[in-house]
Amino acid sequence: MPALKPPVWSALPAELAAFWTEYHLCTLSTLDRHGAPHAVPVGATLDLDGGCAWIITRRGSQKVRNLARDPRLTVTQVDRGRWASLVGTGEVREDEESVARACALYAARYRPPTPNPERVAIRVGVERILGSAQVLPGG
Repeated sequence: MPALKPPVWSALPAELAAFWTEYHLCTLSTLDRHGAPHAVPVGATLDLDGGCAWIITRRGSQKVRNLARDPRLTVTQVDRGRWASLVGTGEVREDEESVARACALYAARYRPPTPNPERVAIRVGVERILGSAQVLPGG
């Protein structure tokens, strides 16, 4: 399985960068209070300029509570035989700038999110990227 560890954001393979602009939902996996995986569908976006990924969610969600206890996470995207996983840590951000950045990237990839006063952003600090050979050729 090809891997980039750590990713060099300015030099991501074109296939990988393109894959993360296509319309695909992802699965966010965090650890619940018992240490078991908690996997939920999310929209996730790469921020090549910021060297991270973003997820928007609601302040009181289970994923936010899980990340407060243990920041480790994996975000996975699958399209038939193509797949990629971002492995790292999540930081819940409530500041206006982070939420606006995450929402703008989400709107560009999916659709403009509906207003939500409980919205927060999860900044994904990516430590490694795993993927199929179709998106990480020679990885």
